[in-house]
Amino acid sequence: MIITKTPFRMSFFGGGTDVKEFYEKYGGSVISTTFDKYVYVTVRHLPRFFSYKNQVTYSKIERTEKASQIEHPMVRNAMEYLDMRELIINYDADLPARTGLGSSSSFAVGLLNAFYCLKGKYADKRKLADDAIYVERVLCNEAGGLQDQIAASFGGFNRINFSAEGYEVKPIIISPERKERLNANLMFFFTGFTRFSFEIQEDTKKKADKNIETLIRMKELVDNAEKVLISKDCDLDDFGRLLDESWKLKRTTGDKVSTTEIDKIYEKAMNAGALGGKLLGAGGGGFVVFYVPEDRQENVKKALNNLLYVPFEFENSGTQVIYYSPEQYDVEGDYK
Repeated sequence: MIITKTPFRMSFFGGGTDVKEFYEKYGGSVISTTFDKYVYVTVRHLPRFFSYKNQVTYSKIERTEKASQIEHPMVRNAMEYLDMRELIINYDADLPARTGLGSSSSFAVGLLNAFYCLKGKYADKRKLADDAIYVERVLCNEAGGLQDQIAASFGGFNRINFSAEGYEVKPIIISPERKERLNANLMFFFTGFTRFSFEIQEDTKKKADKNIETLIRMKELVDNAEKVLISKDCDLDDFGRLLDESWKLKRTTGDKVSTTEIDKIYEKAMNAGALGGKLLGAGGGGFVVFYVPEDRQENVKKALNNLLYVPFEFENSGTQVIYYSPEQYDVEGDYK
């Protein structure tokens, strides 16, 4: 049996510049972090006492004879990609799916990590990120960028740069005290709305040609935000003000990025003392994050008292195997 633990990610700047059609021409950059909320994947071989060969448990339970019969696209394609057979797969998570935190990519990375481990093979963080990108974007044919798989695999607070030659992950060098203060000034709320990000990505893709100048400006904000983070001479509160500028730009990139309800939530938080914020992920619902100086946070909580407030801490580990019990398994014969 293998159990993996893979973090959710929180993207601050540069979202949309990690899409191939953009970064191959203009280059892309994002700033994101992983935090202490996780996707857990358990994988083991299915004992041969049952009438089915595979069982997958997520929001539903699937039991099939062949991997090709599995409805869940990520599970089906990952099993066929790595030739995995006769498995019990269980998905569990600290936060709900379809909420803008890269949950599908965290699941992809954690699942592939478990598969390689079950096969007795080592896959480093780049291999896991690359394979998750391939399975989600190519085999599953889902629209979207590349930052989620990379963040979930590597973990930490990073700047990720994209170009036609590939990507690089650069940890942002920030003092522990400044990083702790940043964490303390970020407030995280659940809107209660969920959505499929690929639907929003498809809508945004239709406006791609019109969004070039906006995305270039959003990429420039990555440089500005990194400077605020690493320089002690900069006011950390400018991070919040840049979030506000970035969110206003993001809202113009697609009709489904925001909603009337989300706009009202944002306005309430800003009126209560937030300096900036954003809806996480492609848009449309899920979680929002606000930068709020600590002396104003109670006001923001009161203003958003109809939303669930979720405390969190940054994390640095990325995907991990937290339980490993190897099995002797023979596809053609017995295993124990």
